Amino acid sequence: MNEIVDALKKFRDERDWQQFHNPKDLSMALSIEAAELLEAFLWKQPGDADLSKIKEELADVFAYALLLADACQLDVKEIVMAKIRVNEQKYPVEKSRGSAKKHNEL
Repeated sequence: MNEIVDALKKFRDERDWQQFHNPKDLSMALSIEAAELLEAFLWKQPGDADLSKIKEELADVFAYALLLADACQLDVKEIVMAKIRVNEQKYPVEKSRGSAKKHNEL
């Protein structure tokens, strides 16, 4: 993970873009890139989406998410693992397996 973040920051810093990479703008960019990822699936069956477009947009989503975590000094592994633990409590296997219901509907 550090290798990816270091490469992203090197790319950014070589272009003097850190001035634009504050948490607010990174979160906005992340949202825009997520919408572009959705566009790859728009009006198509899931299997008909262009894989190269999915890879391109997903890479942008990951890039902005990692830069946002870095800007906020958050450990990606730590926050994802913490969220998994929270979701394990909200969605116990015996109640949620095979169900798309929200935790408060189980």
